[in-house]
Formats: sequence, C-alpha cells, structure tokens
Amino acid sequence: MTRPTAESGPPRWTRAVPAVTFSVSALVVAALFANGAWQRRWIADDGLIVLRTVRNLLAGNGPVFNEGERVEANTSTAWTYLIWFWSWLTGGQVEYVVLWIALVLSVTAVPLAMWGTMRMLGVSLRSAAATPTVVLPLGALVYIALPPARDFATSGLEVSLCIFWVATLWWQVAGWSRRGPLRTRADVAALLALAFTGGLAPLVRPELAIVGALVLALVVVTEMSWRLRTAFVATAAVLPLGYQIFRMGYYGLLVPNTAVAKDATGSKWQQGFTYLGNMFSPYTLALPLIVAVVAALSIWLLRRRGSAPDTSGAQPARVGRWAAGRARLQTPAAVTTVMLLGGLIEVLYWLRQGGDFMHSRVLLVPLFILLLPVMIIPLVVPESIRRPDPAQLLGAASALAFFVITAIWAIGTSHSAGMRDGTEIGRSGIVDERRYYIQNLGVTHPITAQDYLNYPRMRAMVDEIEQRRDGGVLLPSADYDKWNFIKLAGPRVPGTPPELTVFFLNLGMTSMNAPLNVRVVDQMGLAYPIASHTERLEDARIGHDKDLPGEWVVAESGGITTRPLLPLFLDPEWARDAGEALTCPQTRDLIASYKAPLTLTRFRNNLRQSFDFTSYRIERVPRYELMRCRLPLGPPIP
Repeated sequence: MTRPTAESGPPRWTRAVPAVTFSVSALVVAALFANGAWQRRWIADDGLIVLRTVRNLLAGNGPVFNEGERVEANTSTAWTYLIWFWSWLTGGQVEYVVLWIALVLSVTAVPLAMWGTMRMLGVSLRSAAATPTVVLPLGALVYIALPPARDFATSGLEVSLCIFWVATLWWQVAGWSRRGPLRTRADVAALLALAFTGGLAPLVRPELAIVGALVLALVVVTEMSWRLRTAFVATAAVLPLGYQIFRMGYYGLLVPNTAVAKDATGSKWQQGFTYLGNMFSPYTLALPLIVAVVAALSIWLLRRRGSAPDTSGAQPARVGRWAAGRARLQTPAAVTTVMLLGGLIEVLYWLRQGGDFMHSRVLLVPLFILLLPVMIIPLVVPESIRRPDPAQLLGAASALAFFVITAIWAIGTSHSAGMRDGTEIGRSGIVDERRYYIQNLGVTHPITAQDYLNYPRMRAMVDEIEQRRDGGVLLPSADYDKWNFIKLAGPRVPGTPPELTVFFLNLGMTSMNAPLNVRVVDQMGLAYPIASHTERLEDARIGHDKDLPGEWVVAESGGITTRPLLPLFLDPEWARDAGEALTCPQTRDLIASYKAPLTLTRFRNNLRQSFDFTSYRIERVPRYELMRCRLPLGPPIP
C-alpha cells in the first residue's frame, strides 16, 4: 500500500471521519434526547396559559387572554404566534400542536448547536488533514442527560424555542466568524439572516435581548459599508421595534403583563443562590461543568500551540489600530467570548431575580449557552502510532478522558430522580412541577386540559360554569369540591350577556377548561392587571410574589359586597373599600388602557402613558390604597 502524496491528499476514509463521527454523534444525541423527552412528555399548567390566548386568536378575539381585555398574559411573543400559526394551519388540538412543536424544536436545537461548534472550531466535515478528527459530543451529553432538560423539552413552555433560537444564532455567528470579507450575495444574505435572528431575541424571551444585543453589537462594528450596516440594523430592528410600538398602543405597557406581575426588576439574591443549589445538588452538575471548562481550555491551548498565524484575511502592513481591532472581532475567539458573556449575564440576571418556582427551568437556557463552545470536542488522532507527537497524544488522551467521564456521569444522571421531595412544595418554594402534577392528577402524561380535570376543584368548576348562566363571581372554597358563588350586584348593560368571572391561582388549567366567554383571572396578576400592579411581597414564594385579596375581584366584577350574600371569609369593609379604591383616577386610566374600546385615540393615549402604566403600583390593602389616592375613608361596618 502506497503512502498518499501531496498531490493525492489524505485517504478518503481519513477525510470522511469528521463527517461520519459528527453525523453519528448528532443522530445518537438527538435520538437519546427525543426518547428521554417523549418518556417524560407533559404540558405544564403554565404551559396551558399561552393556549388560552391562542384559542382567542383562532376565535377572532385578538391576542388577549379574556375577550374584551387587552392583557398580554404570555412572556414569549414568538412562542404565542408560533403555536397560533401551526394550530391554524393544521387545525389540530392546540395541546398536541404545542407538544410536537416543543419536541421538534428541542431535539433539533442540540445537533444544530453541535454543528455551530464544529464551525466555530474550524472542523470541516471533509478533513484535509492527514490524520482523522473524531467528533465527540461532550456538552451535548451534559445538557440532554439532565432530567429537567428532558422535562422542559415539551411542557408547553418556551424553553424549547429559546434553546432553538440560541442554537440558530450560534450556528449563524460561527459561520460569520469564519467567513472573512463579504464577497458574494450569499454572504450578504447570510449576514442579514444573522441580523434577523439576533433581532428576534426580545420576542423569544425579553431577557434574551442581552444575548442578541451583544452578538449584534459585535457584528455591526466590524468592517462593512455604511449602506450594508444600515441594512443590518434595519433588519434586526424592524420586527421587535414594530411589535414594541404595537404592544405599547394595544396593551398600554412597555413589557408583557407577566413581567409586571413578577416585577422583573426585583432583587432576591439569596433565593437565587438557593435556586442554583437546587439545580446543581441533585445531579452533581459541578462535575461535568468542571470537565467542560478544562476541556475548553485544553482545546484552546493545543490549537494555539499547533496553529500557524492566519494570513488569509491579513491586513496591510500600515493599517490603523481601529481597523486592526475590528478585524480581530470577526474571529471565533471573539464570538465565543461574547456568547459566554451573554450566558453569564443571563445567570446573574436569574440569580438576582431569585430564580423560579419550577425546578431548574429558568437556568436551562443559560446553561445551554455556556455549553456551546464544548457542545462537541475534537479528538485528533496522532499522525504516528509508533512515534506519536507528545502534544498530539496528550490532546487525544485528554479528549477521550473528558468524554468518558462525562458519558459515565450522563448515564448515572439520566436515571436520577432529581429533587428529593419532588412531589411536594418545599420551604424554598421550588417544586418539580411534572412530578407534582403527575402525583396530584394520577395521570402519567398530563397533556390536555381534560387531563387536569382531576386536579382539586376543576370538575366542580366546570359544573358551576354550566349552572351559573346569570353571571357572577366564582372563588375557590376551602372544600376542594366546591366553589363560592357571588351574585352580581345589579343588572348588566342592556344587550350584553351577563359575565361570569372565575378567580383562581392555577390559571392554565382553569382557563383551558372554561369557555372563552367566561372571564378567568388570578391573584398573581398574570392575566389580571389589578393584581399585577400591586406591590411585590418580599417574603412570598418565588414566582408567586403578588397575592390580590378576593374582595378586589368581587368589587371590580360587580359582585355583591354585603352580608349575608358575601361569603364569610371575605370582609365586607374591604370589599366596599376596594370598590371605592377602583375610582382612583390613575387606576381608572389603567383599567381604561386595556378595557376601553381600541380606537386610534386610545392607541395614541396608550403609547404616551405606557411608561407610567408599567411602573404604576397600587396597595393591596384597600384602605391603604384609599389613603394613597387621598380618597375618603368609609365608616367601619359592624
């Protein structure tokens, strides 16, 4: 057998090794993730919340949670409209539509991120080197092995869309870092596509705007014509800016109502670190992350030692410092640094926020971002087996050792039960939502709203809705099989049907098991601005920081506020004061912003007042609210 010459190049099998090993790795990882996600398939109660808005869109009521109230009850705008589009296109049951969208996006995101890392490392699918490069999925295994990652691969929440967006942006910016000067129309098209993806960040999740902005800022300052730079900025800004104007005029807020409900600018560092520990401790997550960091450093050091200076895009000898600095920005190192910076900022943001009440949920996307540089690691086989280069041998042995350690950890972790008390809400307020609902529903895979009828009070609510055709207010009773019904104080406006309002914490299952003509609101304020604009309770359960007393919804809905028709657990004095507090001029303006008919004048007023509405807060104790608004205090009620 003859040795290959310079003209003939390396053998075909050597050139094909990267493509074959990457394809096998990607397929195995995708298959494992798909299987794990399918075995744990479910739709969370919070995942059902977005489907109420989708139902209203399909019914022609607009992007609202309750007909006649312009409230943005979903944090991810892109997620809402993605589900609406596929539900409209397929005509399928919305629960199954969202299940499949989430599963496909989650499973696709990991191989796409691996491909982006291949591009970033400069590992070609067809190697030109004389020695084969084996592709090992290190970071990908870390992510898919985590039980929470498989839980939220479906769940109906936007985690799947978030990691898919991150993977797409990573793949695009990795290609840009290797492309060099723009030469063809295809290069320009790829650049504008990158701008569009980066601009989608705030529509995917508001906090992801940090990652999108960092990447876009990196790209826009590099060498390009001012005409192209203008096109780049316009492509990135047109959709988010257009939607922001729509949001301000239509909803009267700068942010989704959910951000107001959870006071996204709040600070709970101690709870945040508790949440971080809750994610790390059940899975010994620090071990694979340390391995990933060491692997990344090893790859960088070995590549730096073995690579020659890159002169393909060399600048003229007398080039200015600014131009030379801009040229260094379009490099894999700069792009990787920016993405890691974005991931670290995301982690700090959630630590400051206090995390979430769902086990690991909000830290999955930052973890995915931080794993991007090591989604795959290359194992370069030494050129000579008999007399190997020490550096090449060390690199290959290290890569293999890193992968084996991670694979062993992944096998053990994939069978982990996760939180010790997964079926209970502990003192920290954090819960394994999937296990909690499976336990309480007695359903292995709760997916549809009907599956949630087994939850306490749900079947009783459906029966109450059937019986209460004259309107009124339904509040949960201490008896899990009953509801408290409060009649309306007076006749409704002639020509309009009587309105039935349901007031309950579990907004998803409640709203999806109720007809669209039934108003569903919650004390946390996700769909109820009166509640969302109350002050945050400092010591409340994380993610449940607002708790509006029931007297408010009775008064606001027009229910009877006096004895003997008012339930004993409600205070008639509070109910009376709440009704009076709703006459506060600023509160009346807030209510008009989402309830008054949408006219051009209303749209303009909302645009102008959205800044004030976003920061406006009311006191949850009605009497304190009367004092704040300088309204007269009523006499005590015996």
